[in-house]
Amino acid sequence: MFNQGDFRQFEEAGIHADTVSTQLEHFKTGFPFPEIIAPAAKGSGIQVMNRAEREEAMAAYAAFRGNAEKFVPASGAATRMFKELFDAKALLERGEEIKEGSSASLFFAELDSFAFYSELSALPGFSKTVKADVITLLLDEKGLNYGSLPKGLLKFHKYGNKSRTPYEEHLLEAAEYTVNRSGEARVTFSVSPEHLGSFKELENSVKPVYEHLLKTRFDISYTLQKRSTDTVAADPENRPFRKSDGSILFRPGGHGALIENLNETESEIVFIKNIDNVSREENLPLVSEWKKILGGKLLLIRERIFGYLEKLDGEYNPELNKEVEEFLEKTFCIKLPSLPQELYKDFIIAKLNRPVRVCGMVKNQGEPGGGPFIVRDADGSTSLQILEGAQINFNDPVQKERFSHSTHFNPVDIVCSLTDYKGNRFNLLKYVDQETGFISNKSYEGRPLKALELPGLWNGAMSNWNTAFIEVPVETFSPVKSVMDLLRPEHRES
Repeated sequence: MFNQGDFRQFEEAGIHADTVSTQLEHFKTGFPFPEIIAPAAKGSGIQVMNRAEREEAMAAYAAFRGNAEKFVPASGAATRMFKELFDAKALLERGEEIKEGSSASLFFAELDSFAFYSELSALPGFSKTVKADVITLLLDEKGLNYGSLPKGLLKFHKYGNKSRTPYEEHLLEAAEYTVNRSGEARVTFSVSPEHLGSFKELENSVKPVYEHLLKTRFDISYTLQKRSTDTVAADPENRPFRKSDGSILFRPGGHGALIENLNETESEIVFIKNIDNVSREENLPLVSEWKKILGGKLLLIRERIFGYLEKLDGEYNPELNKEVEEFLEKTFCIKLPSLPQELYKDFIIAKLNRPVRVCGMVKNQGEPGGGPFIVRDADGSTSLQILEGAQINFNDPVQKERFSHSTHFNPVDIVCSLTDYKGNRFNLLKYVDQETGFISNKSYEGRPLKALELPGLWNGAMSNWNTAFIEVPVETFSPVKSVMDLLRPEHRES
């Protein structure tokens, strides 16, 4: 299947031939569907914290003396954010009119409300009445190039005669809850190589401003998705897809590849939040309060785990084992299978001693994306998982029904503990479920292909972590998936 040129290509990218063979096999066999036991819901997988519990968590986070950082996936281009405008441009170029009441029609009606309007209107040749030219100047390289830039570099929010990018809003947020004892807030952005220079240029212009404004120093770093995490593309016959020069086509493996980047972070506690989920400054008090609540809840859970692991180092204690079993079920919905007594202690130690994440969940408001579920694991136990629609067997009426009854949505509001009870860092790659992933149909040079995405960062890449779900206010979740989302009240200047 592979020739000498292929092996040289693998070596240059840092990809093992066996990995490519395994990926090609996945195109043939697909991925097994998870078995949903039930959707996670209030009182059964999703914890709703009362005031006393929230205050306890806040106090725990306030007492934390370790290092925390914010990890922001920010490498994706904003192309899909402007789909309505790309469609409108094609319509105008055909000599047709934009339909009244459509998203594109609203875009032009509210054009001067967008934070990027002042920059856009200052471009040579701008005329608000020539709609095709407005779209070209906004999206194309000869203008603002918003159709190709990552979301982190776009102007999202207007504050008087100034505006801010999501990059800047994430810095303000990080200053609220990641400042260490040295007065430094640590933020890591995952970016694509072609945009690294632009992010650094933005950093150089805004970092001194916000350090002075917030009386906080920022430790900002960037991490690039590794070529070694790219996945092979396949043709319709599940053979390696070859480009016109005969080389094999590899594609980025999706956000699940970022588990390798997360594995290289040095902080004890890491908050994960997508680049497009940003709030205006006036909403920061609520957002940061809930970040501290989630962080404190993580620390309280971790304290219990560490205490149990230290006690389990001693003699066999049936009462302790029972207490741990109840803790696992109550906190993580881990229901253990029937086990021989001689395996029981080692089994619960293995269940306890792994990375921990606390995930905020919002009530489902119809946003596209994944949700929280209780699933059956390969070892017979149950666990809490975040699943996407692509992972569900909709041909199974039972699984379809259980998926449809989901009450909550995953906003990617995650805080992680990456060290064990002895202070050693976990190797996160050991806790990835390699039997999860996505296969989609794409094209290249006009030819159809199959693309493979690695286990998603908060799906299969964290499948074997200990997971707790906490309900958070929907007001803490304000994503921008479409340019029209910037007209929502949470993003508009009041």
